[in-house]
Amino acid sequence: MSQFSRRAVAAFGALLLAGSMAACGSSASDDDAAGGPWSFKSGNGETVKLDTTPKRIIASGAEAAALISFGIRPVGIYATGPIKDDANLKDLDLKGITILSETWGEIDVEKAATLNPDLIVADWWPAEKAYSGLEESVKASSKKLAELAPVVGIAQGESIESLAKGYEKLAESLGADVDDPEIAADKKAFEDSLAAFKKAVADKPGLSVAAVSPADDLLYVANPKYAPELLDFQKWGLDVINPDNPDKGFPYWENLSWENADKYQPDLLLIDDRAYETSLKTGEKQPTWNSIKAAKAKAYVSWPAYWMHTYGEYAEQLTQLTAAIEKADADLA
Repeated sequence: MSQFSRRAVAAFGALLLAGSMAACGSSASDDDAAGGPWSFKSGNGETVKLDTTPKRIIASGAEAAALISFGIRPVGIYATGPIKDDANLKDLDLKGITILSETWGEIDVEKAATLNPDLIVADWWPAEKAYSGLEESVKASSKKLAELAPVVGIAQGESIESLAKGYEKLAESLGADVDDPEIAADKKAFEDSLAAFKKAVADKPGLSVAAVSPADDLLYVANPKYAPELLDFQKWGLDVINPDNPDKGFPYWENLSWENADKYQPDLLLIDDRAYETSLKTGEKQPTWNSIKAAKAKAYVSWPAYWMHTYGEYAEQLTQLTAAIEKADADLA
């Protein structure tokens, strides 16, 4: 199985065009975005330098949503699946933005070239040493996207809070007004939800959780080291189990056979929400699902796995998780 399919198929379970060239690369005025020189230190540690500020941007799906939240509209987006199912994109106004892909690893580079991009924005994945959509196992023709323009992005795997701050910094460099009242409101909502989350955790000493993605062949247990939201939860006091035997070739997960599904016994299960209903049904049909005490007690909640990039999204997800923590039994397992 390819590297991405292990991340995405395990994460998504069984989850499974084009627009117009008329869009501008940014909602900032031409005067705001035409300055230069421009530089930005990307997630891989390298600094990209250009003579002028980029205006015609192609972005991976979640990263496009982050830019749009700061008023920067890309000319093209490549998504990893149907946009109607994408938690980042499904509710956004994408009118005038060309959709270059709705399938992971298949980017219409010829169409992308017609957009004359001067920057490509995508997350940097440290474990794979690649940007989103340009991983080792994608089609060779799709990798040619990187030949059209420089690629920059924020590194995954440290913190969603720092990821959101990183895209805020990138958007500001591209001409965004990061002091806009709506952006400030999202930050305030995040701060309030974080305070409530920390209180709920403090009120449930001993509560343990594990983040999982059930698949037909295996139960994947997430490794917080490569899951920024889980690292945040740990930093904020929640006991998120660290699996002791992550896959050596792809350390995002420990891969448990269903015979060993009860290796870890958390009080609360966090289930990958990129295909939550499908993943839950996949788990429930396994004979050993109920050997996990939390599964038997239906003590589980959706886990926003790998997709959040903005303060507003994080506020909503923290509020949902806080409610589950408040209801959880710290003595269950």
